[in-house]
Amino acid sequence: MQTLSFIQHLVEQGITAPNLIVMPTSVLPNWEREAARFVPDLRTLTIYGTHREGMFTKIKKSHLVLTTYGLLRRDLDELQKYNFNAVILDEAQNIKNPNTITARSVRHINAEFRLCLSGTPIENNLFELWSLFEFLMPGFLGAQNAFKRGVVKPIKDGDDETLSFLRTRVRPFILRRTKSEVAKDLPPKMESTYFCALTGEQAELYAVLAKTLRDQVLSTVEKNGIAKSQMSILDALLKLRQVCCHPRLLKLDMPGLVTNLPSGKFDAFKDMITDIVEEGHRVLVFSQFVQMLHIIRSWLLITGTPFCYLDGTSKDRFGQVDAFNTSPDIPIFLISLKAGGTGLNLTGADYVIHYDPWWNPAVENQATDRTHRIGQTRQVFSYKLICQNTVEEKILALQDAKKGMADAIIPGAETWKSLSREDLEMLFEV
Repeated sequence: MQTLSFIQHLVEQGITAPNLIVMPTSVLPNWEREAARFVPDLRTLTIYGTHREGMFTKIKKSHLVLTTYGLLRRDLDELQKYNFNAVILDEAQNIKNPNTITARSVRHINAEFRLCLSGTPIENNLFELWSLFEFLMPGFLGAQNAFKRGVVKPIKDGDDETLSFLRTRVRPFILRRTKSEVAKDLPPKMESTYFCALTGEQAELYAVLAKTLRDQVLSTVEKNGIAKSQMSILDALLKLRQVCCHPRLLKLDMPGLVTNLPSGKFDAFKDMITDIVEEGHRVLVFSQFVQMLHIIRSWLLITGTPFCYLDGTSKDRFGQVDAFNTSPDIPIFLISLKAGGTGLNLTGADYVIHYDPWWNPAVENQATDRTHRIGQTRQVFSYKLICQNTVEEKILALQDAKKGMADAIIPGAETWKSLSREDLEMLFEV
């Protein structure tokens, strides 16, 4: 909305050169709708689809040109022929790795002005911020290797002086839109952690698996070091998280391993969702595991409860969104975090359930904000479902202990320092 208003202002000031907005494919229809609704007088061109050859000649006469990161890579030669007034990256964390084809491509677009839009400009490490600024103002944060050596490493090692330098350097170029500033009348959001207990058989499975994986991970770390063992660590944590969600998610070939077991979390979820619906509320349910959404979907079909569904394979993304927004009798929307965590407006819901929270709270916050946004008139209740005495509870403890590095540079963002061996041992404790 703010970006569209900015472009409308430019046009009203007589700056009529085209403005290019690049975005993930998933939010392209949303930009088209919002442009048609809020800036109907702007000439909008969407460059999308298999037959794009004839579209490029229309760029000069357009105020607003919409395309996706994937197509920009393919169409770069054509797009470079034009001088844009502004090039704007939505969900700009898509260029967090500066050495990808996508990041290199956007840097070759000719534009007078550049803007990055992102709710998570630092998802994993400070170097991602360098990539965004290298697009915005090449060279502003120095060379790539120099930034790693002179800024990222000292800050990671606790150097407050370097942290202060970086904060001072980037602050004039960052506008953070907080809810308290842009929507003072937005109803409150209540966030709660809902603790669940594993069933007896599920707890036994978790204990056996945790011991086995702990031994494997610590052996790998001993051999290769933590930095080179990241995939092994994440894979082990993934398996423990799957057991917490539902043992049926676990695909592991171990002698005597039985996964066709009940899930304490799923039982708690069913009780919670039943109460929410019976009280007349509507709820968004997020999970990172599509198979978990399938289990929930099967249960809803058996109980005859109406619902909408969205994951990365859904072909009717905005059909499902429209159905939920326009049909008060559909109380539940099942959404995969990757497919629906951004770019949707679902203010018809007033409850959010995160079935399986993970490292990055900023990603969860973005998902919750599908309903807690301008247009919402009711209080929003957001729940994280956490299995007690498991890796899920320990991850929450690590989040509290290790947040703050990115927060010092972009207030509200959160990220991680490297895990220590002690952290790993704690995560795999039973």
